[in-house]
Amino acid sequence: MTALTVRLADDKHARLKALAKSRGTPLNRLIDEMTTLMLAEFDAETRFRVRAARGEGNEARALALLNKARRNPA
Repeated sequence: MTALTVRLADDKHARLKALAKSRGTPLNRLIDEMTTLMLAEFDAETRFRVRAARGEGNEARALALLNKARRNPA
């Protein structure tokens, strides 16, 4: 496991601590969960883009749908 130092504005740090407390989880776990979600999203988008690039003329439509989904998450 690696330790990471991150510089945040004091108000952002306070808000993250409050969020972690409201969820009943340590701040470290909250940050770990956030990075896991971001990496999963990145991996899914990467796989999607690779598949779209292999498509037969539908890649533009597929990428437009991806961009739409990112703007309007469920």
